[in-house]
Amino acid sequence: MRTEHDRKRIRRQSRKRKLRYLRARLERATSPAERRRIIEKIRRVSPTAPVPEE
Repeated sequence: MRTEHDRKRIRRQSRKRKLRYLRARLERATSPAERRRIIEKIRRVSPTAPVPEE
């Protein structure tokens, strides 16, 4: 059975993994509309994470 600590750790790890994935996509994005969509997703996943400006 998972403890509270394990659930928090797994949630934190998956959020970091998703942020890395989205930042990599942001690097490859070409159109401003696509960049804006990805930045919105990054902010939704982690509102306090630093996001490169458009």
